[in-house]
Amino acid sequence: MRFRKSAWSELRPYGLLVAMMLGVCSASAWAASNTLPEPGPVRKVDVPVAQEKTLPNGLRVVVAQRKVTPLVTTTLYVKSGAEVDPAQLAGVANLSASLLVKGTATRSAPQLAQAADALGGSLSSGAGYDQSRIGITVTTPKLAAALDLVADAALHPVFAQEEIERERKQTLDALRVSLSRPDRLARLVAARAAYGEGAYGHSASGTPASLPRITRDDIARLHQTYYRPDNAVLVFAGDIDLDQAVALASKAFGEWKAPATPLPAAAATRGKSVLAPIIVVDLPGTGQAAVASVHAGIARNAAEYYPGIVANAVLGGSYSSRLNQEIRIKRGLSYGAGSSLDTRRDAGTLGASVQTKNPSAVEVVGLVLGEFDTLAHTLPPADELTARKATLAGDFGFGLETTGGLAGQVADLALYGLPLDELAHFVDKVQAVSGEQVCDFARMHLDRDGTTIVVAGDAKQFADALAKAYPKTERYLAASLDFDSATLKPVVVKPPAEKH
Repeated sequence: MRFRKSAWSELRPYGLLVAMMLGVCSASAWAASNTLPEPGPVRKVDVPVAQEKTLPNGLRVVVAQRKVTPLVTTTLYVKSGAEVDPAQLAGVANLSASLLVKGTATRSAPQLAQAADALGGSLSSGAGYDQSRIGITVTTPKLAAALDLVADAALHPVFAQEEIERERKQTLDALRVSLSRPDRLARLVAARAAYGEGAYGHSASGTPASLPRITRDDIARLHQTYYRPDNAVLVFAGDIDLDQAVALASKAFGEWKAPATPLPAAAATRGKSVLAPIIVVDLPGTGQAAVASVHAGIARNAAEYYPGIVANAVLGGSYSSRLNQEIRIKRGLSYGAGSSLDTRRDAGTLGASVQTKNPSAVEVVGLVLGEFDTLAHTLPPADELTARKATLAGDFGFGLETTGGLAGQVADLALYGLPLDELAHFVDKVQAVSGEQVCDFARMHLDRDGTTIVVAGDAKQFADALAKAYPKTERYLAASLDFDSATLKPVVVKPPAEKH
């Protein structure tokens, strides 16, 4: 589960337009309105408690019933994702999941899409870390037919070569665009710094080198190994009860058999980083620099989860949080600065991200580190804590308003081994977090010795000044990065010595 910046961050691409619109306000009007109103009382969130039953084949069926509208979201989750990609084959899990909707033994990709459209829905699939998924949202009367489509796509994909090549090309094209952006580059490098050679360290979507290496056999092998009922959870959210869901699931998935062989042993998800604490990625000619920090975080089921999400909310979880106040609002160095707490099954990260002008990169690095120190060593004021908790509660309630949002939250509980009534206690647990707990969390997870800072941009405008301020700096040319390597450098394989 990932607690990122709130919905305001979605407006960042329009930051200049917003700034121009705000410019029509007079200075006196701004001064008169620059005191924020007190947050209102926390709104009670009505959360259905999920119920579950496991089918004889091992498939776990989880249902969150809410009869507000005649809609149901159903999603099949396989409890394996990008972390099971084989070495040098980053992207296999994502390709395998994406191709589920591209044709089965009895339906072509267009036929699958047309069948879903006739039901008023659309099949979607993909993979992240810890899970692969395929699902659909339809009206209640159409659910049985929709679930048959989900089962057909999940259990009987053909992985046609032409569809593989089309998906590979689309993924490579999107990846090349991403790697031309300093923010995306910085995040990828930061992930390597956080996880090293661990299974969470590579890009879930693959790399420019790994994607061309992936064969149909690789894709089919991953599907055969991990797509099994005793490694899956079928989630329903909306206008359906447990008995109805179990009956539908038994019909659609009852013949799915678990193999006698156990799942492969899980690889270590976090390895030791071999990268410098300050990393410069040179992207010559780019107009902005991206600053990304990363620290070792926590697993989703960690005891300090709630102090962690409150600490993240104070640091950079919303427009009014500290990073954005200091970097954007006070100094105008960015259109937005924020942080995110990414919690996974076995590990996680706490990170911050800012985009700024190249010449401002060094100043922004100092400001980010300063906010880390302040949060770790100074109790947050009570009114600030109250406001950030209110934001968390509001975002939580907003995220549950759709059946898709409810299904996603319930799936997190099931995938990460948490009690199914956890959502009902979310707001109370957030409210119970103290300022001391926030400081304790920050001291443990924002320590400078455990911090990696990545700055991606036009290095000639900031690299020398950055190295002067932070001597333990290493520089890379963006075009030379090898994202399949924990060192970010190509692995040189020496030819065998000739025998004489």
